[in-house]
Amino acid sequence: MKIDPVATMAPTLAFLPLPLLAMPMGLGGVGLAWRQAAMTLDITGAVGEALLALTVLVWAVIVGAQGWRWWRHPDAFAQEAANPVRLAFLAAPTIGLMITAAAAWPYAPRLGAALWALAVPLHLLVAMLLLRRVLLGRADAAMLAPPLLIPFVGNILAPALGARMGFIDASWMMFGVGLLLWLVMMPLLLHRFFAGPKLPAALLPSVAIFLAPPAVGALALVALTGEAGGASLALTGLAVLIAAVLVSMARHFAALPFSIVWWSFTFPAAAFAILVMVEGFHPLLCWVALGIATGITGYVAWRTAMAAKAGVFFRAESH
Repeated sequence: MKIDPVATMAPTLAFLPLPLLAMPMGLGGVGLAWRQAAMTLDITGAVGEALLALTVLVWAVIVGAQGWRWWRHPDAFAQEAANPVRLAFLAAPTIGLMITAAAAWPYAPRLGAALWALAVPLHLLVAMLLLRRVLLGRADAAMLAPPLLIPFVGNILAPALGARMGFIDASWMMFGVGLLLWLVMMPLLLHRFFAGPKLPAALLPSVAIFLAPPAVGALALVALTGEAGGASLALTGLAVLIAAVLVSMARHFAALPFSIVWWSFTFPAAAFAILVMVEGFHPLLCWVALGIATGITGYVAWRTAMAAKAGVFFRAESH
């Protein structure tokens, strides 16, 4: 009888997957959505604050675990970080730190501002190193997958959160960086869908990431200008279109087996829910968007917890 060497390996932190770093983005996004709902829909703020507190805890645990993995298993960490798709998730901790800053700011403004001021240059550093890799000709065509938007377009989230903290000039600069990189990256990503290579089925849920840039960009413009003007409404229209396309693809998503890539649904759904509330959509639509974002995040979190309990994330992935 042939024995699978992967199946006989003892569970170890060496196999902890990098995409788990996106968990705080999804949890924090839905937490911010419930915080916005407390203001827009006049409901209790306890749900949002509890979710944000959970986000901070999850961020600390996952980032700490990946840091320990890097220290104890540097070769395994480096091997996964060299994956052309998964390397993009190295930017997720800094986005999670921005959300942590937003979570803390109402209670400790100086702490929140300090965390934002730390997260933004770190995120820029990751984006810079990745762009440097591209310009030096060390990029791989496989990098052209939706997760690539995390390091490049994550800059748009900074002004959506930082403008309210008083970082106006820095927020405008971050918006410019994120917007330009988004306008550059989207045609390249769409070209792959037209011309190939075909996106692996396992990565199909990651197309939900396409919803995040216009949704967060519209929120950033509202935060920067103080009003829902023409530019933010234009981005809102694009976000609505992408959201409708994703809803129409629900049957295809549901047919796929669960994986950590499903976290790709969570942050964009939460950002869209916040957007419809900020832009003053009908309360019923706000509740629907909030319910969908919460339901998706809750389901993905539950499936992730079950997988973690079974030790899935501590064993080598089967391909």
